[in-house]
Amino acid sequence: MTAVRLPQARSTGRLPLRAILGLLPLAVVAFLAVRHRDVLAQGFHHLTTARWPWLLAAGAATCMTWVAAAVTRQGAVVERLPGFRLLVTQVAAMAANHILPTGVGASAVNLRFMTVCGLPLARSSAALALYLLAESVARVGLLVTLLVVFPGALRPGTLLPDGAAGPLLLGLGVVVLVAAAVLLLVRRLRRALGSFLRTALGEARSVHTRPARALALWGGSLAFPALQATGLVAVGLALGLDIPLWHMAVAYLAATVAVAVVPTPGGLGSVEAALIVALVAAGGPVAVATAVVLAYRIITVWLPLLPGALTLGALVRLKVI
Repeated sequence: MTAVRLPQARSTGRLPLRAILGLLPLAVVAFLAVRHRDVLAQGFHHLTTARWPWLLAAGAATCMTWVAAAVTRQGAVVERLPGFRLLVTQVAAMAANHILPTGVGASAVNLRFMTVCGLPLARSSAALALYLLAESVARVGLLVTLLVVFPGALRPGTLLPDGAAGPLLLGLGVVVLVAAAVLLLVRRLRRALGSFLRTALGEARSVHTRPARALALWGGSLAFPALQATGLVAVGLALGLDIPLWHMAVAYLAATVAVAVVPTPGGLGSVEAALIVALVAAGGPVAVATAVVLAYRIITVWLPLLPGALTLGALVRLKVI
């Protein structure tokens, strides 16, 4: 009589890699919360003294930034992406953006999402570059427009310490020269960059031949920073910051443009400092400006961070990214 061999149970001695990666965002969030516990305590204290309707408006504006990001990323590719998964991915990308240096986390999540959806890596990278370019142009364009319409909204001389402009421009020039020299000397890198630029230009042309995609790309790119600035304005109103609304919006845009080159996770630390300086430069009292910035970062960063991390871990385990 032949013995029946039962299937052996899988060993549970070690966790699968995706399970570990799924838990990693929660561990990082816990680490960041402990590290910034003083900031969190101050921020929550200020929230208890604020007017709640305006705080709810700030929260709604924050949630709408995910929609704006999803619309913009759909506008950067010709193919139709799965809408719900695209939106949920933006929630996860937000969490990744506060775990890794600014822009890297969200870019990595969205690049992986597009490749899983079937887009070749070269085209996914081109779409990512188009998104970043459109968002940067829209943010700077919106700032310049508001400065033209409200020329007294900001005192630029107060944003930088005395004598800091010269070294800053010199450092920027050195970076540009080094990058140009590397491209001239490294032939393989020059070829790779040329190939990428050709792919990116082709993708941009294809997107702009479709009015719906172009509208989504540029409309979403404008809506994203506008909604972020709206969130800050709402928190300012909640805490009684005595600055005209448009001046608060200009201060936010100026601060985020200024810290765009600072490679800190989600701008933690650098964004707070730049926002406080910008609000003071716009005419706000230091104490109230500090309270507004701390409360704003609680609503836009810390409160969404836990659900964002949970979403990121779930998407990794489900192989959506």
